Order: sequence, then structure tokens, then C-alpha cells
Amino acid sequence: MKGNTVLKNWWGKSRNPQASTLRRGAGALALVLAAASVAAGCSSAASSSDTKSDDKGAVAGADALNGKGEVDINFWHAMGGTNGQALQKLVTEFNQDHQGKIKVTLNYKGAYDTALAAYKNASAQQRPDLMQMYDIGTRYMIDSNSIVPMQSFIDADHYDVADIQPNIAGYYTVDNKLYSMPFNTSMPLMYINREAFEKAGLDPDKPPTTLDEIMADAKKIKATSGETVQYGFGASLYGWFFEQWNAVANQTICDVDNGRTGRASKVQLASEGNIELLKWWQEMVKQGLAEKLDSNTENGDNAFSSGTVAMSLESTGSLGQFTEGAAAAKNPFTVATGFFPKIDQGDAGGPIIGGASLWVTDRGDSTKERAAWELVKFLASKESQVTWHTSTGYFPISKGALDDPTDKQWVSEKPQFETAIKQLQATKLSYATQGCSVGEMPDIRKDVEDAMQAAVLQGQDAKTALTDAEKKANEQIADYNSKLGG
Repeated sequence: MKGNTVLKNWWGKSRNPQASTLRRGAGALALVLAAASVAAGCSSAASSSDTKSDDKGAVAGADALNGKGEVDINFWHAMGGTNGQALQKLVTEFNQDHQGKIKVTLNYKGAYDTALAAYKNASAQQRPDLMQMYDIGTRYMIDSNSIVPMQSFIDADHYDVADIQPNIAGYYTVDNKLYSMPFNTSMPLMYINREAFEKAGLDPDKPPTTLDEIMADAKKIKATSGETVQYGFGASLYGWFFEQWNAVANQTICDVDNGRTGRASKVQLASEGNIELLKWWQEMVKQGLAEKLDSNTENGDNAFSSGTVAMSLESTGSLGQFTEGAAAAKNPFTVATGFFPKIDQGDAGGPIIGGASLWVTDRGDSTKERAAWELVKFLASKESQVTWHTSTGYFPISKGALDDPTDKQWVSEKPQFETAIKQLQATKLSYATQGCSVGEMPDIRKDVEDAMQAAVLQGQDAKTALTDAEKKANEQIADYNSKLGG
């Protein structure tokens, strides 16, 4: 395996931050055009001749499965509970449709961080044929030189990707190449206690859009006589939210266009907007308008679903949990949703998608690679995405899925999800909204969470906390890049 003995030794380290394990100019114009071509059918982002990874020959055609009997492939994933059951249902359907030709075995590897660690620590022979990897593991997967880019299969098959949501494909597009197939996708939303808003004379259908508006609404809720919620606002100090605020401000975190036009070498965390964000959060806690919450997203989720806070932040994947929790709360309430808020009114960007994607691994067996690609196509299809969306609440990567009668019925029963659809459609693809692509992103997210907690929970100066995190993150990036060699 191409250098993986070295990669395993120094990339084998893992971490277990609470939040992450719970889940979850001319150049700009060129990016938009390239991303648009990813979503424009046969004229894909990579040229038709670019059908290989850095040192791998062209991928095998569909006839690679002929005369091979039943090809066994191993699929590592990180979907537990209901989501895992939904994935098993889809894989069972695929196996039945391909009986005697392809057999897929699912292997649950734990939450995202655990799954990443398992992949890093596995030898070439131990690795799966198909890997589900969370969004911030993207750059590592590319740098590991252990995968076959999806673009290779797309070009070889002239596979039409026009149905993939362009903003979703954009995240997994690096150097104008779609490296992995999006699968389970989430969007960040603001969640609102409708009854608390109405009691305070606020319109839940016109949720706050900026930090200042959140503070103003939180003050009105706190001053409402007989209000049962204890705080106007409460959200986990989760690094994913911090990344969202930067994207909404149309601000990149990493250099070289968020690592999209070259290898990132540093991050900017102590920006004016980020300092303003943490100072606002400190003030919200100081005034008793926001509950003190750490980076464990379970605590933030429970604060909202129990009715303790009137406004919170979470992904679309929490909608079902929140609506059920709200109905069962001591003081039952109805859940409303709004766009992810801006730091300042003039911010012109949009949020970054979250979730995970599918990667075909290069194990030196073209037949297994082709079999894995057949499964990827099945899971990415409109029909499968309808099943996946309506079973889990994850945003469908298929544009056509949202027009399917079954899917439309599901959305009609959960009008709060309409907010996510409108928010995605309103977000323009840019380097900022693609998110930062850097190999140490999981650790950088943890650095950010440490800074957020130091400022909000311990009272440290916001600029100092972010500057310290930025320094640590840049040291981690430098170390990572130096070990890549050349």
C-alpha cells in the first residue's frame, strides 16, 4: 500500500472529544464554475482522461464483475440506532437485487471519531472496501493515498451527477475532483420554542437572524411573566457551530481558499468576527440570558428538548428528537425552526453542510472496487435517498428526492424541515461555504471547542483564547504537512 505503513504510524492517533463523537475574485469564479460542472452531468469536474488516483491505473469497467461469482465487500460505517437500521435496510435491498453477484457486509465501527481511528490504525489488508467518513475527515482520506476518487468511476461510466445537490457535492470536491460520494447530509438550524416566543409577544415564524436579535428576544422571553423556560438561549460550545458562523460571514478559516486551491498551511481563528462572537456569548451568560453549556452536544440538545432554553442550534438530524422531546416535556411545546443566525446583519455567506460521505478504498482489487461503486450508485440514487431521508431525517443528496411524492408527504408532516430546504437553496457555493479542507481538522475543531469553553465557561479573554487555539492549530497543521513529505 502506497506509503501506508508510515501513515499508520503517525496518523494512528485518535481523540475523543465529547462533541465530535456524538455525531457530527477570479479564483472564486473558477471555483463556482468547476463546482457547477460537477453537478452538470457528463461534463464532470475532472477531465474525461483523469480516471485514476495519483498513482493508480484507470478503474475497471462494469464487466469486471462478469464471471467472478459473488463478490464480497466490507462496508465500515458509523450509523448507530435508527440510522443504522435504515442503512441495513438499504443494504439488504441491494444484496437481494445483486444476489449471486455482490454481497455487502456492514460493519459498525462506532461514532465518527472512533471510525476514523479504526481506519487509521488498520493495515491495507484490514481496511474495508467502502468507508463512511465524516465531513472533516475528507482531507485525511485524500492524503492517505488509500482511496480511489469517485471522479474516476464517474468519468469511466459517464455517470450523470446532475441530480446531486451542488452545495453538497461542493464540500467533497477538492482540486475540481469529487473524491467521495455524499451520503448522510445535515444542515445547521436554529430551533425555537414556539410557545415561549408567543408568550413573549414574539413571532416564532420570524425568528432572530443575528446575534443582537437573539439577545433582544432572549431579554423579552426572560422578562415574560409566568414563563417556564429558564433561559432565552442555550447551545453547545460545539466547533461545528463556530465553523458555521465563519461560513455564514463568508469568511474562510484556512488559507489558500479554505484549502480548496492548494494545501492549507494555517488557520485564522482569532478574527474580529470570531472574537465578537465569543464576547457576545460571554455577555449572554453574564446576563442570565443563556445557559452555561459545554461542548457535549447531548447537554445542549437536552436543554432545548426539555424546555429549559427557548432557542438553540443543532443540525437537521435532531428534528425528530426535538419534536418528540418537546411533546414529552414537563411543559410541552411546539418546535419551530429558522436559518442559522448571522454574527452581523451584513454577513452574506451561508452554512456548511455536515454529515459524512462514502469512499472506495484502493486495496489492489479492481473487482471489489467496482462492486463497491455499484453500491455507492445504489445508495446515491433518488429512490434510496427518499428512503434514507424519510427514515433518518438526513438531507437527501438527490434533488429529485425532494420532488418524490413519498418525500413530499414526509416534509409536509414536518414543516420545520422546509427551513433546511430553503436555507440550502439560498446558500451560494463559495470557498467559505465549502468548509476548511485540512488533514488535522478534527483536532482543530477540538482546539476551537477548548477556546470557546475557556472564554464562555471560565471567563478567559476571548481574543487570548482564540489566539492560543490558532497557534496550537497551526503547529498541528505544520506537523501534519511536514510528515506528508514533498
